[in-house]
Amino acid sequence: MIFLGIARGRLAPMLASLLVLAGPAPSWAAGAFAIGKCGAYGQAYDYVGEAAARVAALKQCKGECTAVTMKRACAALAVDMANPCGAHGYAVKSRISSSLNAATRKCYEFGGKECVIRAWACDAKG
Repeated sequence: MIFLGIARGRLAPMLASLLVLAGPAPSWAAGAFAIGKCGAYGQAYDYVGEAAARVAALKQCKGECTAVTMKRACAALAVDMANPCGAHGYAVKSRISSSLNAATRKCYEFGGKECVIRAWACDAKG
C-alpha cells in the first residue's frame, strides 16, 4: 500500500526530492520608490521585475510623481518639515543607512531647513 508508506515517514524525502528537481525559486529583489510634491510618495518592494514595481509605486503616489527603481537596494525620501511642499531629497543606495543619509543631505542641498525622513523602503536584498 503506497499510502501507508507515505504516512510512515516517506513523505518528507519525496517532497524534498521534488523541490530539488523544481529548481531555484525566482528572485524577488526589485522595487521602486515614487516621489511627488508636498511629501507624496509610493513604494513597492520585493517584486520580480523593476517594471511591475515601478507601476505599483506610481499607483500609490498622489499627483504627478517620478519613480526611481531599486534592485537589491534601499531608497529613502527626506522632506523639509518647515515647508513640506518645498525642498526634498531622495536616494537609492545599497544599504539603508547610506540611503537615509544621502536623502537627508540632498534635502539640505536643495534648501531644506529641517529635513527629516518621510519614507524609506528596501527590497529583499537591500
